[in-house]
Amino acid sequence: MGRAEEIYREIMADPQNADFTKQGIEPLYHVEPEARILIISQAPSRKGQESMTYWDDPSGDRLRSWMGMSRDEFYHSGKLGVVPLDFYFPGKGKQGDLPPRKGFAEKWHQPVLELMPKVSLTLLIGAYAQKYYLQKRRQKTLTETVAHYRDYLPEYFPIVHPSPLNYGWMHQHPWFEGEVVPELQAEIRRLLDA
Repeated sequence: MGRAEEIYREIMADPQNADFTKQGIEPLYHVEPEARILIISQAPSRKGQESMTYWDDPSGDRLRSWMGMSRDEFYHSGKLGVVPLDFYFPGKGKQGDLPPRKGFAEKWHQPVLELMPKVSLTLLIGAYAQKYYLQKRRQKTLTETVAHYRDYLPEYFPIVHPSPLNYGWMHQHPWFEGEVVPELQAEIRRLLDA
């Protein structure tokens, strides 16, 4: 058994995930040993968890558009890893999905990320991912952090979540799709073509 499979089984056997495992729900993340780009967000969507395909929803369509990647490239390039802060859909709250469970990323990110030693750019999608990885380096608000994305390059690229719930934010901040997205696409293309 390889290390990747060993970690996967350990996640399934973790008491924190027992309720999911009992229901036959598996963790959703994606490891590519040759990955150059890593996507970190809060957790899989309900649809993604049901289909066991990460970013398989309208948010994923918008994310691929922002990244300048076709669906085929996104899933089959071999250059992309996906490691959310929680590998299980956490349930619905009053305003969107519930937050990722506390302690999950602390336990599982390091062993999973060690399987992808060639990652050179990590997309931090949304406030939870930015808070966890940037900590005191982030700005006071998500908007400010995204606006100052150059401060975190070349290691991190913070962006807003591509959820339909954020369409209002995008309308209020046209600089994101006008200025940030083209630079994101250039970074992604540089790594894909390397």
